[in-house]
Amino acid sequence: MARELRIPKALTALPAPVRWLAVPVALTCTVVVLIGSWSSADSQVEVPRPSGKAADYCRALSAALPQELLGHARKDPSPASPYTAAWGSSPRTVLRCGIDRPEELDGEHAADWSPTADDVTWWSQKLSDGGYRFVTTMRAAYVEVTVPACAAQNSFDPAAALSSLVNAKIPG
Repeated sequence: MARELRIPKALTALPAPVRWLAVPVALTCTVVVLIGSWSSADSQVEVPRPSGKAADYCRALSAALPQELLGHARKDPSPASPYTAAWGSSPRTVLRCGIDRPEELDGEHAADWSPTADDVTWWSQKLSDGGYRFVTTMRAAYVEVTVPACAAQNSFDPAAALSSLVNAKIPG
């Protein structure tokens, strides 16, 4: 005994060509959404453009950066640059070397929490998403480490883990 295929009433009201295209269009839209989510916006990082000695220091730091940071593999952002590095996937910790001096260092946030590790002082800024931005102070090149919420057990851990390399490669 053959089973009869039942088509929902909403679909039977549509013309036949529309019914035939409904499933392929739905599948195509699903694929587009999935591909869009794979190439997320956080894969793009604004690349600093240091010059002179700052660029030399940043390239030296880049060559010394670890392939793993606090158990997270290094996955550098695009476009590739000796001035950026990242660890983890989503969320991920991002390092940018040779950034401009943050204006906030002169404003009301200048007195924000500034932890020190391995003779490197990091100015901190709590971000709206719950993460933190750490920027070195009193160095020949400014280094920024952005740590999203939940990327580390303690938000300062990634910056602290990189402090000895920053101290060794970028003079204070």
